[in-house]
This record gives sequence, C-alpha cells and structure tokens, in this order.
Amino acid sequence: MDRRRFIAAATVHGWALTPLAAALAACGRTGGWPDGMAEIKWDRDTCVRCSMVISDRRFAAEMRGGEKNIVFKFDDIGCVVFWMRDKQKDYPWMADAATRIWVADVASTGDKWLDARKAHYSGGKMSPMGYNHGAKAYAEAGAFGFEEMRQHVLAKGK
Repeated sequence: MDRRRFIAAATVHGWALTPLAAALAACGRTGGWPDGMAEIKWDRDTCVRCSMVISDRRFAAEMRGGEKNIVFKFDDIGCVVFWMRDKQKDYPWMADAATRIWVADVASTGDKWLDARKAHYSGGKMSPMGYNHGAKAYAEAGAFGFEEMRQHVLAKGK
C-alpha cells in the first residue's frame, strides 16, 4: 500500500495517526517541484536536445504534455525553444496551451520554478548552452517575455 492510500485509509477508519501521518508526508517529493513537474535528478538527468548533463540549477527547464503526459528535461531554455521548433511534427501537442513548461528562476538554486510562458527573461547571463537567457518572476528593465526570448534564441541559430 502506498503512502497516500495508507493515509486515506487511516482517515476513513478514524485511526489516530497524526504524528505518523506527518512523518509519512515528509517522505514525499523534495526540492520544491511544482505540481505535475517530474523531479530533475541533478548531475544525472540529461537534456533531451543536447544530451548535456543537467547540473546548473539556475537554467534548467522541463516540458510536460500530450495524451501520455510525456516529460522532456532540458539544461537551458534555449534547448526548449529549438526542441519545440525541431520536434513539432513528432509532438504536435507542444504548441497546445495545456502543455506545461517550467523554467528555473535564475536567482534560485533549482528550488523555484516559473511558468516559462509567463516568466520574464534577461539576457547577458552565462547559461549552459550559451543561449544566455535567465528567467525571473518579475519584469525588470530590459527584460522580455517568452515569445521575444524565443525569437532571440532562434536568431542565434544553434
């Protein structure tokens, strides 16, 4: 029996498991992953596009969607941009608004994740693949949105 079913069964049967339930709840996911996001195993998972090990926690990204809820992990938001361009025929669901894309907040250590389409991007950062765009939750002078960042990355042509 998994942890959630055990806790649900305990609640239904009225067992006094508050300390045990709290301990079991602490055994769940760690790292501040948003709901629906698969855990990135730092220094072990590789970018689906460039095959580089995902280790810089400030620039990592993830995409999830389609009927099978497929997960793609990336080491740089630029890899996401090129993956979406290059694989649109294989995965037409990527263009769907329901497809979730997360990007790490550049000011975090991999524990704060943003909706990539709503994030604000600043250039001049040194990112793993050299696309050099860092995501932030709030706009600042010179920052731009996802679509403009995408155009900048595609113009580099890597």
